[in-house]
Amino acid sequence: MSDISTILANLRRPRLLIRAARHGIQDYRRERDLRRLIDAVSPPSPEAALARLFDAEERAEETRRAGDAGYSIARHVELLIAMMAEARLLRPQAGT
Repeated sequence: MSDISTILANLRRPRLLIRAARHGIQDYRRERDLRRLIDAVSPPSPEAALARLFDAEERAEETRRAGDAGYSIARHVELLIAMMAEARLLRPQAGT
């Protein structure tokens, strides 16, 4: 968990992307979204999902920074939403 927390804390992305992702968290559905974002037949553990999401998001960020015409802001926001939501699943439950 600490490695993931550190990675998320050090993630530097444009404020608009982060704000858009925060607004989309309430609509996140693991079964539906992970299948599409990381080509998962069934949802993996949050740790495994985050590892794959980090890789996919890093590729999206590189594409954005390069100014590539293939960059999809919608996909980038969806990846950030999934990362935030999956990270929340890793947090220890209060009172346990």
